[in-house]
Amino acid sequence: MKYLCLGYLEPDLMDARPQEEIDGVMQECKPHLEQLYQSGKVLLDAGLDNAATTLQRKNGKLRMMDGPFTESKELIGSAFLIEAEDLEDAVRVASLHPAVQVSAGESFGWRIEIRPVHHFELFSPEG
Repeated sequence: MKYLCLGYLEPDLMDARPQEEIDGVMQECKPHLEQLYQSGKVLLDAGLDNAATTLQRKNGKLRMMDGPFTESKELIGSAFLIEAEDLEDAVRVASLHPAVQVSAGESFGWRIEIRPVHHFELFSPEG
């Protein structure tokens, strides 16, 4: 089964830290990412920009708005898709991610959300 894992962060908490500290934490993340990738379970990993465009149909018309619109101060900073036997296996694999391995992640508001993917299909441009 496939699971979409979303990595959340609180940018205000990170922005309040000195750049040297942030750079050090990012360096600390590298071996954890390598371990995650070496698990053989990661199908896709993407770091996401905090800029976003939101599409919404309202009053019969498609609207385009700048920015992510969430009720929280958190942003989704990464998304990765994994293949796992079950939720327990998905938790094991996702727990390799730096967001929950690096101790500074706690002070940056990092966390991982795991969601089962019920439909996944690759489409080819040829149809």
